[in-house]
Amino acid sequence: MWGFPVLGCALLASAFLLRRRPLTALAVVLGGSVASMALQPSALQVVVVCAVGLEICYIAVTRTRRVSLTGVAMVGVSLIPLLEVSSAGSPRGGGNVEPAMALATIIAWLIGHSIRQAQVQTELVRAQAAAQTAMAERLRIARELHDIVAHSIGIIAIQAGAGRRVFDARPDEARDALAAIEATSREALSGLRRMVTGLRRADLEPGLRQAPPGPAPGLAAIERLAASTLEAGVKVDVDWHGSREPLPADIDLSAFRIIQEAVTNVVRHAGTGQCQVCIDRQDGELSIEVTDSGRGGGGHGGGVAGTGYGITGMHERAALLGGDFSAGQRTGGGFRVAVRLPLPAPAR
Repeated sequence: MWGFPVLGCALLASAFLLRRRPLTALAVVLGGSVASMALQPSALQVVVVCAVGLEICYIAVTRTRRVSLTGVAMVGVSLIPLLEVSSAGSPRGGGNVEPAMALATIIAWLIGHSIRQAQVQTELVRAQAAAQTAMAERLRIARELHDIVAHSIGIIAIQAGAGRRVFDARPDEARDALAAIEATSREALSGLRRMVTGLRRADLEPGLRQAPPGPAPGLAAIERLAASTLEAGVKVDVDWHGSREPLPADIDLSAFRIIQEAVTNVVRHAGTGQCQVCIDRQDGELSIEVTDSGRGGGGHGGGVAGTGYGITGMHERAALLGGDFSAGQRTGGGFRVAVRLPLPAPAR
């Protein structure tokens, strides 16, 4: 008669202890099971087996293997008094609760342990994905910084040298060089400010967010790039083919940065006063080719014989978009950079 109230109180007390002190909760359930079985040995077998199995499963899911195996050992020890109680209360000299509880404990532990292993694997995959995302973002920032700083500093250095040489003899040309330096430095500062603002925005509270930075450059800025390069002494002939419809932002930015880096390399390394930029968009593909007739591979921004990061950065940009990239010396002299970027199919 008193078996059910005793077991019910044990289960209630265990429920309060299970989350913070699972082994103590299991001990309470096992003690209540022995006491209730002593009072009503045959009526509570299923309840006792289910209660112990559920607690073992919970412990195996939420705690370490060492703790869960300790719980299994506690169940094994409790089988001794259960065997004595059921033997004393059974006219046949024994009961069948002990093998049922042992089997239920083993099955419950295996299920709980499997669930915990799956959770650990999921957390590991999530952590690896987060690490890869962080690394990809760092590489993207590094490419952006390289493209902004390398292009701007290259133009500024050339203009400063030209202005210094004609400062006394041709002051008008020196003033033009200073104006080009000012314009280029302002553009570089704008790009750096946009990048820093984007990085800081992630750390701001939603209510403190600043206004969005200016748009990132794209192929629409090619003419401005050609004008600043002309001021540095290199004429850029831009040849467009195909559609000029707006491109996806990532493709537009990467295409501009690749052309910017290739043209900067011509200014800094090719030793020529002209280069050609060909942009062709058709058949779901954007093709870019930058060629010059200068000295070729000698230090072309980290090219075949170079030690910088220009060629590497262009290659990574193309690879991230699923495109093809090639760079090398031309058979007739000079250097060639070629990129093919796939375009997404238009929405229907």
